[in-house]
Amino acid sequence: MKDIIIRAGVIEDAEKCAEIVSTWIHNTDWMPCLHSQSELTAMIKEAIPQREVWVLGRPIIGYLSFNVELSQVTALYTKIHGKGFGKALIDKIKGRYQCINLWSHSENKNAHRFYLREGFTPINFKERGGDGIPETQFEWTGSDRM
Repeated sequence: MKDIIIRAGVIEDAEKCAEIVSTWIHNTDWMPCLHSQSELTAMIKEAIPQREVWVLGRPIIGYLSFNVELSQVTALYTKIHGKGFGKALIDKIKGRYQCINLWSHSENKNAHRFYLREGFTPINFKERGGDGIPETQFEWTGSDRM
């Protein structure tokens, strides 16, 4: 982990970030494929100037998108799981904000274990998220600092 670089994301990173998301979608049997990789790239390009985005690695192996106004993680994806890459990205945000929330697909039990381990608490549920799948909202507060 010491050699892994985390830097601010730029529009030119959108294609690699979209590739990570697209691969995750295609490898997740309960996740519907609602957008092509090129559509994902366009959405991420549009989001980067509006959000705080952090990318991990060279080449990029993970990224986190954070909506500052909502204090909300809107995306957290890594190519490799269980190696601390997601933790490194979430720690970057934890070090900068007192309260963080996010919505996670309710089927994504691995992500839920990760968020619980990182001090997040489930606070809300909705039957249909933007992609039609139930979602659970998690929150972390500065009182849970590392």
